[in-house]
Amino acid sequence: MDTVYISQLHVETIIGVYDFEKESKQSLFFDIEMKTDISAAARQDDITLAVDYAKVSERVIAHTEASRLELLETLVEQLAALILQEFAIESVTIRVSKPAAVPQAQTVGLEITRNR
Repeated sequence: MDTVYISQLHVETIIGVYDFEKESKQSLFFDIEMKTDISAAARQDDITLAVDYAKVSERVIAHTEASRLELLETLVEQLAALILQEFAIESVTIRVSKPAAVPQAQTVGLEITRNR
């Protein structure tokens, strides 16, 4: 199985439990790894047979910007389901970082892996 990945995809959105988090956008950074077989796309040099990381990025950005959630856990679960449903992949690992959440930490976040 091959890996298509997106590293440090930056999205500004409203997310958080506390009132101050609901008042202004915060930065989130996504690392996304998608397991798939790239051999057909590579053999035929055909983007329609590949996982188009630009389209995956667009979907993640659009969904994240439109969401008004409290928990990163909810957002990441939604994104994993969306990616698995819309793209020809076997599994997805999403790591999200929220650098402004804890002042004493460079970043905090979580990572999940979901399979088809």
